[in-house]
Amino acid sequence: MTVVGTTPPPQLPVRNKTVAAERAWGGVSPMLTRLAAERASGVLVRERGALYLDEGRVVHAESPLAPGFDVLLTAHGTLTAGAWRDAVSQSDDRHGAARLLLDGGHLSRGALELCHLCALYDAAYFALGPSRTPGRFRYGIVHRLGPVLPVPVAALERETLRRRDLLHRIWPDARPDGAPLLRTHAAAAPRLTARQQTLLDRVDGIRTATDLARELGRQAFHTLVDVRRLVAAGLVAPQDPPAPPEDERTPALDDRLAYTTDPHITLLKRLRDALEAL
Repeated sequence: MTVVGTTPPPQLPVRNKTVAAERAWGGVSPMLTRLAAERASGVLVRERGALYLDEGRVVHAESPLAPGFDVLLTAHGTLTAGAWRDAVSQSDDRHGAARLLLDGGHLSRGALELCHLCALYDAAYFALGPSRTPGRFRYGIVHRLGPVLPVPVAALERETLRRRDLLHRIWPDARPDGAPLLRTHAAAAPRLTARQQTLLDRVDGIRTATDLARELGRQAFHTLVDVRRLVAAGLVAPQDPPAPPEDERTPALDDRLAYTTDPHITLLKRLRDALEAL
């Protein structure tokens, strides 16, 4: 018997998940990507928030649409409002408020880091949202809290995209995120969690999801998740914007015809008048 040898097929390329993950970012904010590559330090101010960087990594985030670090700490008694005010008033470039809180025994390291990350990712979600105006970066600006846990830009952008996708899968219409919320009545309402019920009880047609998050001392993104689930269940709806005043509405057809100079429109108006006279 003759054995014929064959050349083994070449190995298929194996996708390096670590390298792929590092490359799969940069589409949220090209400016932030560049600042990370430059290892820049300062604050990136965008339309809906700000990101503080230290050597290219994000150390803090703030947004008017998300309860701040102080709200998350003080809302449920983790820290007193007085202790927070004292730490902020005594902080400087050498001793941030976080260090003063730790040294004073007001917070444990674990509680500080957990709350800091929650506030950072929460505010960054809004700060990295689509913007109608360009961002601007100010070098050398330091946040009053001081260093806690820096977050790589790649990780922050991936989490932001994951959160966007989650909200879209729950309910694709983003209007409930920013509009005043109204209670509705579903024919067969699902059983709600205690967290969702507490939120639903405060829906009054005036407050937005952001207002409710701040009042309850909850992360704004998690509140958006609950709101969209309530909308999907038929229990909550965004309130439509008010109709424009009468003088701002589109003129009626007769008004537009009365002032038009287009000869074709004028001819049509004359034909219409002639037909009405018959």
